[in-house]
Amino acid sequence: MIITISGLPGSGKSTIGKIIAEKLGLTFYSIGDLRGKMAMERGMTIDQLNKLGETEAWTDKEVDDYQIDLARREDNFVIDARLSWFFMPRAFKVFLTVTPEEGARRIFANPRPDESSAASVEEVAERTKKRITSDRLRYEKWYHVRFDDPANYDLVLDTTARKPEQIVEEILKAVKPS
Repeated sequence: MIITISGLPGSGKSTIGKIIAEKLGLTFYSIGDLRGKMAMERGMTIDQLNKLGETEAWTDKEVDDYQIDLARREDNFVIDARLSWFFMPRAFKVFLTVTPEEGARRIFANPRPDESSAASVEEVAERTKKRITSDRLRYEKWYHVRFDDPANYDLVLDTTARKPEQIVEEILKAVKPS
């Protein structure tokens, strides 16, 4: 079983993906972590890498090829990535939403090493808005898809006012109906 988890920044993709993988005894992969590592190895933030990706396809293609290869090699894992639903059509596809305010609050409280520090939740909210715009631009340009179209997913959940355990329970119920 392959479960892809996509969603908006701060929606809990990695947190929820890790819990699901642990509960099901599956490997967890994070394309966001992989892209973050790519950025830091090049002396960039993730936002700088994304901006470069608006004109340079390699910034996405490397991790996209990795996902395609992963789906060919393995049958049982959970992956957190914006486009895994596109590269792994036989997967169970989940999309997580969150209000911009709550997503920014979560990101501000738990900064990633591949992001520059922010002085406020409002600054994070502005960066997040730009990140979503860049993602949309890149994915439409390179693949002619929208990552945030609910029609691409088997399950869409709003995480704004819910604990990760509640979201995990709902996903597991949908994956393994009783």
